[in-house]
Amino acid sequence: MDAALLHFSDEAGPARRLADACRLPALAVERHRFPDAELKLTLPLGDERQVPATLVLYRSLDRPNDKLVELLLLARHARRLGVARLVLVAPYLAYMRQDIAFHPGEIVSQTIIGGFLAELFDAVITVDPHLHRIERLEQAIPLDHAIALSGAPRLAELIAGKRPEALLLGPDEEALQWVAQAAELTGLDHATCRKVRHGDRDVEIALPDVEVAGRRVVLMDDVASSGHTVARAAEALLAAGALSVDLALTHALFAGDALAVIHAAGVGEVWSTDCIAHDSNAIAMAPVLAQALDEVLAG
Repeated sequence: MDAALLHFSDEAGPARRLADACRLPALAVERHRFPDAELKLTLPLGDERQVPATLVLYRSLDRPNDKLVELLLLARHARRLGVARLVLVAPYLAYMRQDIAFHPGEIVSQTIIGGFLAELFDAVITVDPHLHRIERLEQAIPLDHAIALSGAPRLAELIAGKRPEALLLGPDEEALQWVAQAAELTGLDHATCRKVRHGDRDVEIALPDVEVAGRRVVLMDDVASSGHTVARAAEALLAAGALSVDLALTHALFAGDALAVIHAAGVGEVWSTDCIAHDSNAIAMAPVLAQALDEVLAG
């Protein structure tokens, strides 16, 4: 076979949707964890005649530390088998937010992890990477094919169907790029809150100068981790008279009790893409990923 897509059992659903969209065979990697936490991986490529020229690895990099070791083991082994081209589809890309040292001694992980991925793979495709101070993904991952897609258009379609008169609101200024893109596609009003962060779970939110009383609001962002930014925004909106507050986001990271924190603050519906497997997944990204992957494979 010329190309195949590898995936792990915990991401079989979105991986197979992508494989079907690109007309690729989907092969499951066998994963075993030893009592001392070391990993043993087995590829379904025992016969050298089965080794494709191109392997696509689908692995979203939430819970990244184990998964980065998986990438290292898989990529190095695949090269030894003779795989000529390796493509990583990582709908969520970890370690991108640490792009500058604010204090002496801090390690800037973005370019280190980016360089690591560039050494292993010939192309990387991701969705809404958390980039602050760079404009293009290839500045972090030095590859000709470092492709950053957006979940905003798919989220916009869902919001327009669920809340056709909603006010789109970013919980902080960094969300403006996604909120503005969705607003342009739907024609919905939009704005962003202003956030002051005092710690990972200690934030203050100031509402924008727009009327929210009597309106249905959809908070929109690329990722929710601790949930506290979304929670503080929802509390402020409901106190200001919003009829309802829902949440649409690309990456349902939801560490610990984040989802409970969000619902306790008054958020109603939570809709996410399947970039990270979660019960809130309402949107499949396979059509968007497939278009980019087809272009890479044709190149």
